[in-house]
Amino acid sequence: MLSVFSDEHFMRQALKEAEQAFEKGEIPVGAVVVCQNQIIARAHNQTELLRDVTAHAEVLAITAASNYLGSKYMPDCTLYVTLEPCVMCAGALFWAQAGRVVYGAADDKRGFMRYGKSLLHPKTQVEYGILSEECGALLKAFFKGRREAP
Repeated sequence: MLSVFSDEHFMRQALKEAEQAFEKGEIPVGAVVVCQNQIIARAHNQTELLRDVTAHAEVLAITAASNYLGSKYMPDCTLYVTLEPCVMCAGALFWAQAGRVVYGAADDKRGFMRYGKSLLHPKTQVEYGILSEECGALLKAFFKGRREAP
């Protein structure tokens, strides 16, 4: 049985957010912020809806978590995100001093790891590959649908 406090459990919650983005025609990336084994923020990409290139799931989740915590810092929090954060999001995670970042699918073109973990705060721990196949499949389905659309 899957523990309700496992990385897989929380990544499944991020995947639910990604599925909402998919249904709304947004690039299907979802994120949740967890603090003390409780989800304190949920978000998915909303760049099309908000007409805002910065409205990535990670940025929206960081903002919601900061509001919940009453602090701009998140050293005791983990951000779960279905796709490797881009450089912009890695910068936001640096400034938020996220304690841990866990991502599903790698992003070889735009992911921050092209430049190295040093883009994150020195104390931030990184885990990756959690449910990577499921996270990647959702992205592939989205872009396949885009290519086949008239």
